[in-house]
Amino acid sequence: MTSPVIVGVDGGPSAEDAVVLGRWAASVLGARLVVAVVHPAPSALGSGRVDAEWVADRHRAAAAVLDGARTLLAGAPCEVEYRTVASTSAAHGLHDLAEELDAEVIVVGSGRAGPRHRLFAGSTADRLLAGSMCPVAVAPSGMEVPPGSVGRIGVAYVDTPDGRAALAGAARLAARTGSAIRLLTVVADADATLPFLVGQDAEQAFLETARETYEQSLTTAAESVPDVTVDWKVLVGDVVDQLAELEDVDVLFCGSRGYGPARRVLLGGVSARLVRRARRPVVVVPRSG
Repeated sequence: MTSPVIVGVDGGPSAEDAVVLGRWAASVLGARLVVAVVHPAPSALGSGRVDAEWVADRHRAAAAVLDGARTLLAGAPCEVEYRTVASTSAAHGLHDLAEELDAEVIVVGSGRAGPRHRLFAGSTADRLLAGSMCPVAVAPSGMEVPPGSVGRIGVAYVDTPDGRAALAGAARLAARTGSAIRLLTVVADADATLPFLVGQDAEQAFLETARETYEQSLTTAAESVPDVTVDWKVLVGDVVDQLAELEDVDVLFCGSRGYGPARRVLLGGVSARLVRRARRPVVVVPRSG
């Protein structure tokens, strides 16, 4: 049986975005959709006692959140299961559920304070990204273009284990959806590097050599994916600025490490910053190795 897609919901305004993305993912992967709400586990007040009234209130709140999800998922084209999980944190609860079910992906929405049309990952997404055993997909706030409408899957690609893992995940999804893949590498603009230390000519020569190397790796990567249309682009500028503004992909896959061979492409911390700003859903694959 195909591993399930888990959607974490909390009753906040971003829950609908997560449900929409999760429903699409489960449908195209032919997977079961598990909608989960995590509520605080009972904690002792002292001498082994717990606040029974507070526990009952948390259970009622969780049930109300799931009722809202049921309304959103009425008529969904996939099997849907609803779960409540007691844990010390939403991220911990979703981690545990993903391990229990051997999940395909965990889907969450943006944080409650996220500006509309922008992805602002709250603490749940941040903690999930810190150590998930499966890919984590984060839906931008107020998605106006439903996933699947564009017909193209993006991959933030560098020739590293993480980059190749991101491409493998994108290829699997593309094979199910019939979508094309676009590989994207971002090279720093010469003005953004350090010509004042190494000299303008030396820095420019380095960037030109790096670009040639990346173009060759992109060509090789594109040719490695069978039965899927793959093209590639080299973008110039700040990596987060360039990738966050993408609108011509259904989702963007990236690795959990964010740096290339020369530390000039996808410079450290990119995935964490990217999910706070991206216009389109971002799928972060687990750290490899």
